[in-house]
Amino acid sequence: MTACIVGWAHSRFGKLEGETLEGMITKVAAEALEHAGIGPDDVDEIVLGHFNAGFSPQDFTASLVLQTDDRLRFKPATRVENACATGSAAVRQGIRAVGAGSRVVLVVGAEQMTTTPGPEIGKNLLKASYLPEDGDTPAGFAGVFGKIAQAYFQRHGDQSDALAMIAAKNHKNGVDNPYAQMRKDFGFDFCRHESEKNPFVAGPLKRTDCSLVSDGAAALVLTDADTALSMRRAVAFRANEHVQDFLPMSKRDILLFEGCEQAWARALKKAGVTLDDLSFVETHDCFTIAELIEYEAMGLARPGQGAKLALEGYTAKDGKLPVNPSGGLKSKGHPIGATGVSMHVLTAMQLVGEAGGIQVPGAKLGGIFNMGGAAVANYVSILDRIR
Repeated sequence: MTACIVGWAHSRFGKLEGETLEGMITKVAAEALEHAGIGPDDVDEIVLGHFNAGFSPQDFTASLVLQTDDRLRFKPATRVENACATGSAAVRQGIRAVGAGSRVVLVVGAEQMTTTPGPEIGKNLLKASYLPEDGDTPAGFAGVFGKIAQAYFQRHGDQSDALAMIAAKNHKNGVDNPYAQMRKDFGFDFCRHESEKNPFVAGPLKRTDCSLVSDGAAALVLTDADTALSMRRAVAFRANEHVQDFLPMSKRDILLFEGCEQAWARALKKAGVTLDDLSFVETHDCFTIAELIEYEAMGLARPGQGAKLALEGYTAKDGKLPVNPSGGLKSKGHPIGATGVSMHVLTAMQLVGEAGGIQVPGAKLGGIFNMGGAAVANYVSILDRIR
């Protein structure tokens, strides 16, 4: 049974002063249902993506969605978590619920991170790594990807130009995204060079190479295909694949992102398409080195050759395959539980021509890659408008 997206909502990402986790969740849930033209009584199941890991004192958060409307009382509600891919894990759980017979599933992703003190943020994020090996890494999770970047440079040469181009591209794209936390075009030179405002953070990674700590939420309404065809709009999942890899980086070649490679290969096969058929991709640029390696893992370039795609404009918004026309996590921010849901919302908006300033002209088929940890939890969706 094909699942379809028929409604959505997206909050602004950033430091949301005075906002609560509950408030973010209930607001996007209500807006998504209204956008779909579906009442709370018609919801069969609820899935919440919420990483937490210490960011919120309130745990056991699935039932917070019920605060949206009393008519959601007694609906099945489950919270899911899979590190930075938590949002996509929630989407996949929703798809599986539709496949099991639910007609309408409400999927919400949310995170409140900015009320946590800086040192605690680093500790919380580092929980998405393998602590016996990486628990003492300086600079937290940025340090983990700093080590990955350093290893990539050692194997393939200094790729600082490519990383700066990826950062500059995503910041430029994010200027026109009303939901993005950072809406400023920094340009290549600023991203390329160390400065007081752009210091090194970990290894060769500078501040402009790192995604932002954010608050935010997003929501989707999923239905079966028959129900979707009676709606005003419908975006279908041509494929949705999940590949989980080993948590310890010592058990794999971390520069290959093999779980990402497997997820893309399975999704493309399931959808019956190739990369050439995609209009754009939203990919997980938690750090610029991640986007660079993802080019190679998805099959756009051979290992060590991804830099050419960035430097020659292949992945620019007006390139052959736009990557992160939304600005990605780099501009948009990365409220962990919300990120994967956000990627699906923005992709659906592209496919129905409602993406505003970030619209890719003529977008027909969209690809999404969201990962948790260092390519541990890997999710790929391929979306296609059917109505």
